[in-house]
Amino acid sequence: MKKQKKIGILTAGGDCPGLNAAIRGVGKTAIVKYNMEVVGISSGFLGLINKDYIPLEEQMLSGILTLGGTILGTSREKPFKKTGHLSIDKPKLIKAHYDELGLDCLVCIGGNGTQKTAARLVEEGLNVIGIPKTIDNDVWGTDQTFGFDSALWIATDAIDRLHSTANSHKRIMVIEIMGHHAGWLTLYAGMAGGGDVILIPELDYNMDVVNNYLLERARKKKPYSIVVVAEGIEKPKKQSAASFISERIEEGTGIETRKTILGYIQRGGSPSPVDRLLATRFGAKAVDLIAREDYGRMVIKKGEKIKDILLSEVGSNLKLVPPDYSLIKKARGMDICMGCKA
Repeated sequence: MKKQKKIGILTAGGDCPGLNAAIRGVGKTAIVKYNMEVVGISSGFLGLINKDYIPLEEQMLSGILTLGGTILGTSREKPFKKTGHLSIDKPKLIKAHYDELGLDCLVCIGGNGTQKTAARLVEEGLNVIGIPKTIDNDVWGTDQTFGFDSALWIATDAIDRLHSTANSHKRIMVIEIMGHHAGWLTLYAGMAGGGDVILIPELDYNMDVVNNYLLERARKKKPYSIVVVAEGIEKPKKQSAASFISERIEEGTGIETRKTILGYIQRGGSPSPVDRLLATRFGAKAVDLIAREDYGRMVIKKGEKIKDILLSEVGSNLKLVPPDYSLIKKARGMDICMGCKA
C-alpha cells in the first residue's frame, strides 16, 4: 500500500477575499478524494520557522467558504531576506521543520512575494505547490488571481456611490484604488463604475491633458467628474496618489475637488461567488498535482481552464496592463481620459 501523504497549507502576504475558500478547496480535496493528512501552518512562513501549526480535520473546513480573511492567519515574513545581524538561517530552519513534520508537500497560497519564496524553497529541497492570490491581479502566468473579482465589486460600488455626491455638489471626486505597480483593479473598476478619468501606473500621464479634459467637460455643462487613480502612479513619495492628483486638479481647473482613499476596505469581507469558485478550483488542482507528485508548480487560470506552470517561471515577473490592452482602447473610444494622448 502507498504511504498516506501529509501536506501543509499556509497563507502568506496580505489578506484578500477567497483565502479560506482556497484552504477549504485544498483541504477537502486532500482528505475526501485522496485520504491525505492535512496540516495548517499558522501566520505564513513564520509558522514554519516557529513550528506553529494545527492538524486540519474535515469538519474544521466546514462553514469557511464564505468567510473573509484566513483561518490560518498570515504574515509578510520573507525568510530569504537578510535582516540585521541575526545568525539564524531561516530557509534551513524551514526545511528542518518541514522534514520534522513529515510533510510530502507544502501548499503556499499568496501573491508575487509568496510565489517567489515558494520557488526558492523548491531549490532548498522542499516539494511545493503555489496558489496565486491578490486583489492586484498582477501575478505573472495566470489570467486571474482570486481576490481580484471581490475587490472589483467593492471598488466599483464605491465609485457608484461617489457619483451621487459629486453630482449633488457639482464637484470633481478623486478616488484612489489599490494595486501597487499594476493598474488592473483601477482600470476595471474605473470602467465598470463610469469613471471619466482613469490613471494607471502603466501609462504616463500629463496633468495638462487631465485638467484640459475636465475643463472641457465643465464647458459642456457636465456637472461633475469622477477621477479614478491607481495608488502606484508616479507622484511625490510622501503623498498619496489621491491627494496629489486632487491638489493638481483644483490648482489647474479652479473646480472644487475632493478625494477618497478606499484602502484596506478593498481587501476585506466575504469573497464574491467568482472568487469562491476560482479559489476552490485552484485548491483542488493543487492537490491533484500533489497526488501525482508533480511538484514545484503554480496553478493558473488560462481562459476557462485551470492549468499549471513551473514556479521557477513566475519568479520576479509582474503581470502589468499592456499599453495596447483592449480595455484601454475601449475607454479611449468612449472619450474616457487615460491621462495622455493615444
